[in-house]
Amino acid sequence: MAFVEFQNVRKEYHMGDTVISAADGVDFTVEKGEFVVIVGPSGAGKTTVLNMLGGIDSCTSGKILVDTREVSACTDRQLTEYRRYDVGFVFQFYNLVQNLTALENVELASQICRDPLPPRKVLRQVGLQKRMNNFPAQLSGGEQQRVAIARALAKNPKLLLCDEPTGALDYQTGKQVLQLLQQTCREFGRTVVVITHNQAFSAMADRIIRIHSGKVQDMTCNPNPVSAERIEW
Repeated sequence: MAFVEFQNVRKEYHMGDTVISAADGVDFTVEKGEFVVIVGPSGAGKTTVLNMLGGIDSCTSGKILVDTREVSACTDRQLTEYRRYDVGFVFQFYNLVQNLTALENVELASQICRDPLPPRKVLRQVGLQKRMNNFPAQLSGGEQQRVAIARALAKNPKLLLCDEPTGALDYQTGKQVLQLLQQTCREFGRTVVVITHNQAFSAMADRIIRIHSGKVQDMTCNPNPVSAERIEW
C-alpha cells in the first residue's frame, strides 16, 4: 500500500445555487520518503488538494489515506490530532509570531507534539545557528522561511506540506529554500509535498503530479531527479 492515496476525491463548494468543483475525482499515490511536486496553473485545485491532504479541509466524497489511516473518515477531533502530530506545514507567507524570536517560534511548535526534535538542533540544521535570538522583523525573507521550515520539522512530522514555499522569495533565496526542502527529504527520510505553478520544479521531484481544472492530468515518476541548485527558471 502506498504511503499516501487519493481515491476519486471530490471537493465541491456551494455558492447559492452554483456548485463549484475544486477537486473533480482526484486520484494519485505517493510513496514514503518521496519528494513530490504537485504542479498546475493558478486555480487548478492544487491548494485544495494540499489542504485536504493536511486535514485543513475535508473532501465531499472519495477516500484519502495516509500511512494506512483514512484521513477522510476522521472526526474533527481526530483531524486536529492528525494536523498536530503528523503534518508539518510551510506556506508562501511565513506566518511567524512576530513578538517571538526564531527559537521561540520553533519551540512553540515543539510543545504541541508527541515526539518533537530539539528546536536548537533543527535551527542549526537549517543554517540559523547565529539567528536564534532574532525576531522575524530582524530576519530576511529567506531566513524567515527557514524558521518556518524549522518550525514544521521540529514537530517530527510524517508529512511536510509546502504551499508555494518560494513564492515570496527572490530567485537565489528561493533556490536555497528548495535545496533545504530536498535535503530534508533525502537526509531525514521525510515525505515532502510541494505545490507550485512553476514547471521547473518538476526536475527535482521523485514524483510529479500535474493538476488542471480539478483533475490529475498525469502522474510521472522521475528516475533521475536533479539537485535543486541546478534548477533554472
